[in-house]
Amino acid sequence: MQTQRVLFICTANEISKIPGPLRDRMEMIDVSGYLAEEKVAIAHQHLIPQLRKETSLSADQLNIEDSALEELIKHYCRESGVRNLQQHIERIFRKAALKIAEQQPEDEQPAATTAISENSDAEPVSTPSDPPTFTPEKINISTENLQKFVGRPKFTSDRMYEVTPPGVIMGLAWTAMGGSALYIETVLKRPVDVTSDKDGSIETTGNLGDVMKESVRTALTVAKGILAREQPDNKFFDKSHIHIHVPEGATPKDGPSAGVTLVSSLLSLALNRPVVQNMAMTGEISLTGKVLPVGGIREKIIAARRVGAKRVFLPAENRRDFDDLPEFMKSELDIRFVSHYDELYEHLFQ
Repeated sequence: MQTQRVLFICTANEISKIPGPLRDRMEMIDVSGYLAEEKVAIAHQHLIPQLRKETSLSADQLNIEDSALEELIKHYCRESGVRNLQQHIERIFRKAALKIAEQQPEDEQPAATTAISENSDAEPVSTPSDPPTFTPEKINISTENLQKFVGRPKFTSDRMYEVTPPGVIMGLAWTAMGGSALYIETVLKRPVDVTSDKDGSIETTGNLGDVMKESVRTALTVAKGILAREQPDNKFFDKSHIHIHVPEGATPKDGPSAGVTLVSSLLSLALNRPVVQNMAMTGEISLTGKVLPVGGIREKIIAARRVGAKRVFLPAENRRDFDDLPEFMKSELDIRFVSHYDELYEHLFQ
């Protein structure tokens, strides 16, 4: 009997949820998700032609505008693949087919014509005439009527602030759905009393994991060092009671990529100065202020473009990851690579 060898191929959106012993026995191959532009091309070249063949709906009967596809991808189908996008387009085709069927008039008895031969005593003979042709009204899917076919959008806007106040910084994070903006909010719990005998405190909320909680403590130490250097007489961090929150508390957040964002948020609050608008950043921080590389650069750049960020700070060691991106992803972005936080601090404020 011949022995057969079997190769198992598994897929996962998050490798952190794979048990460690199983992960150790696997060879990991990272596959980046599709860009929005790539999803539009896949929809035009594969998904829509396949559904036209299955439903017999021609382009003269149903048309889906590019703007509707972009809206579908941005607010309904943000996952890395195109399976969910295919399901939404199938829903459009099903509802369009039903709407066309409802336009069809009820079958009626065709009108008859009477014919009598010359010089004949025969009874008149009735012959049915050709039935009238029916041409259904063309259905055009645009951003205006998209919700009628696929329902309300699952995702709204990634942007919580049009103008970020002091203490609020836009970070970038990798998620199972791709990249997203991750805001860090830092506020004072009570006015600063420099005459108090009690030391300051810090509180964190937002369903943070152990890694991010350690990043908060590291960021506070780095921020204290920078403030002591820039303004030696400023005792803000010694006596202030600070609350750091990462919105959407129902979503767990963890990972080594929010260090520079946390430091920037703390310094912005301490100096009571808003940072440059339309700016985003990512990168971990060391105690000495060194900016460490992070993963998910492709997804984070997608998120930055989606929310309209113009200036993006990335770790210098991630330059190679950025260079591998398509040219159209790099356009309209002011990318600044930093190896130490001091390089970012010089361009932080307005």
